[in-house]
Amino acid sequence: MQLSVGVEYAFHSLFYMIDLPTGTTVGIRQLAGLHDITESYLSKIFSKLRKAGIVRSVSGVKGGYELARPADEVTFWDVVEAVEGASFFFQCAEIRQKNIFEDGSSVFSSKCPCLIKVVMQEAEEAFRDKLRARSLGWLHAQVQGGFSEGKRQAMAAWMRSL
Repeated sequence: MQLSVGVEYAFHSLFYMIDLPTGTTVGIRQLAGLHDITESYLSKIFSKLRKAGIVRSVSGVKGGYELARPADEVTFWDVVEAVEGASFFFQCAEIRQKNIFEDGSSVFSSKCPCLIKVVMQEAEEAFRDKLRARSLGWLHAQVQGGFSEGKRQAMAAWMRSL
């Protein structure tokens, strides 16, 4: 399983939005410049984040994006699901039903669940649960605690410039 780079772009961009003062927004151009990534791709990611209710877009001269809900209420899974979609990563095509040994009453039939699918979905659900247990607020607390005072001041100055 491999998640797209869009998930990473989303997390790193959202991280810098957590401390935005109330009423302050940040534009795609500023976020893309901060990370040296393309504006067009980041814009597509933010469109997905907006549709998922993670960010809200604000129009006008000082328009841009802001978090739509508190960072403690946005889980890692919320972000992954917004960017990658809600479907299971493993897609069972039920090829076992076309097996040459299938006779309609065997363990290959649709009457019995495909154990491969069951195990894969259980594993994925455990993965999702782990991501649901961590929030942007948790990430912020963990990472920002290791920042030097100089880095904190530089971040604050960047936010004031928005």
